[in-house]
Amino acid sequence: MTESSSNKPASGGDAAAAACCSKDKKAGKNKNGFVKSHHCLFQQQPPNKSYRRPREKNHNVVRNPSLYNKPFVESRRRCWWPCSPTWAYGILTIFGYLRDFMRHWNIEKCHVVRERDEQKDFVPLYQDFENFYTRNLYMRVRDNWNRPICSAPGASMDLVEQNVGKCAEAAVEVTEKYGVGVGSTRCEMGNLDIHEEMEQLVARFLGVESAMAFGMGFATNSMNIPALTGKGCLILSDELNHASLVLGARLSGSTIRKMLRDAIVHGQPRTHRPWKKILIVVEGIYSMEGSIVRLPEVIALKKRYKAYLYLDEAHSIGALGPHGRGVVDYFGLDAHDVDIMMGTFTKSFGAAGGYIGGKKELIQFLRGHSHSALYATSMPPPVAQQIITSMKTIMGEDGTTLGAERLKQLSENTTYFRRKLRAMGFIIYGNDDSPVVPMMLYMPAKIGAFGREMLQRNIGTVVVGFPATPIIESRARFCVSAAHTRETLDTVRCVTLRPTAGGGGGTGKRLAARRGSKGTGAYVSASIRLAAGPSTLEAICEVGDLLQLKYSRHQPADAAPPPTTTTTNNLGWMSEESHLQD
Repeated sequence: MTESSSNKPASGGDAAAAACCSKDKKAGKNKNGFVKSHHCLFQQQPPNKSYRRPREKNHNVVRNPSLYNKPFVESRRRCWWPCSPTWAYGILTIFGYLRDFMRHWNIEKCHVVRERDEQKDFVPLYQDFENFYTRNLYMRVRDNWNRPICSAPGASMDLVEQNVGKCAEAAVEVTEKYGVGVGSTRCEMGNLDIHEEMEQLVARFLGVESAMAFGMGFATNSMNIPALTGKGCLILSDELNHASLVLGARLSGSTIRKMLRDAIVHGQPRTHRPWKKILIVVEGIYSMEGSIVRLPEVIALKKRYKAYLYLDEAHSIGALGPHGRGVVDYFGLDAHDVDIMMGTFTKSFGAAGGYIGGKKELIQFLRGHSHSALYATSMPPPVAQQIITSMKTIMGEDGTTLGAERLKQLSENTTYFRRKLRAMGFIIYGNDDSPVVPMMLYMPAKIGAFGREMLQRNIGTVVVGFPATPIIESRARFCVSAAHTRETLDTVRCVTLRPTAGGGGGTGKRLAARRGSKGTGAYVSASIRLAAGPSTLEAICEVGDLLQLKYSRHQPADAAPPPTTTTTNNLGWMSEESHLQD
């Protein structure tokens, strides 16, 4: 699936067998669940050789180059041993237990919620290690996340800024016509004509038969997967999947195995019967890794084992492909090869909620069986209008070329930003075309130090640690925006901090937004300047030297190996610099 693909537990019932697209169920050895040949996921091996999982250093190697029509380059270098964060966490653990001992004897006051003594015999509300981590590490660096802001998304952010532009103006008109919300579900009195228009536009944008929108992106995954699979079904879920996908899989009651081949060979537990349904769940761009899913190989796997494919494009829709339609468009594949296309409106469209697209039978089934559709309040009309306006801009149906220009600008910014960081000596994860750029910090103490040092230089950044990432792979995540230019990244940009009307000063400085710049399909950077100061790249380089974050021992030329395939499709939406690098 991605560089390191394994599964997470999931669950489910067979309620949506007819809805997940009509498939021919052939009897015999090709039926879902029984395959007599012992092949690995993507390659055939001689019968006398057992399957061996490739080592980590080979995970960025394309298994089947013939499935790709463009170069596919991933970066995932490991930190070399002298800067391993393991010893740092060991020291923190020792001091953490020492502080717990002091709290137990009331020598030090505990500022974290904990269970009372009379509840010690109850089932614990917190996992021991996660609570230990929260008490002794998170509480020391929480100021890096608790930075609220109040402004419109864009390359630069200003406090107490009023939204302007055609998206905001259209939303205001719809608010005056319909109001700010609908106090009912879609299946009762909450279905408006603007919802129907939005869903038809989403289906046309994705290239599928039908689509359905939901008011919450998290619930789009967690409440719909249980409606599609159930007991007796198998879910193959990538280990890097978002928590909403993991929760939905667990709620479904389906079985999850780490190796699809082994699960199909042995069938269901105890009975060894064929699986009722096999669902492969992947993301388009993995939000913490910056990796793009190897969709051609996943589709080949899905067709081989007669499985269904669930694709979450929360971070790729509106940001990848010649037309901004996500990884399917990026690889030049047929949208009908993906059975269930999911995405959110919170990133590239500057709105809220999520969608599911696919065949009409699938959408009709979800309208009557999805908990998110039956019990959740309908999407507010202004949010629906924001989606319609921004999506038409990306599609070019607004009469301008703004959407195409921003897609090309986003590709140029992504290539430039990744190349500069790699040349400085930082370890960068992910695909070269991914606008999500994780920069490795590793050390726990450097999580807070990096965020604070960047804030002192008037640049807000997103730093990420456990449990969102592996505990020894802390990182800073940058999300490049189409609203940025070379001047934005390299030169000084001044934005004035203004106090709120109620006094107290505008202290909101967290700039973690990744929504569209005024809803026009542009990612918003996680490092956006707030006031006069050094350039973004200059500040990152300076802080990297100060905190010794330049772990890479490789030359920049080694970062992009020569491509193994030939580009045949039209890549005019990509930057010229990206073509030269390829």
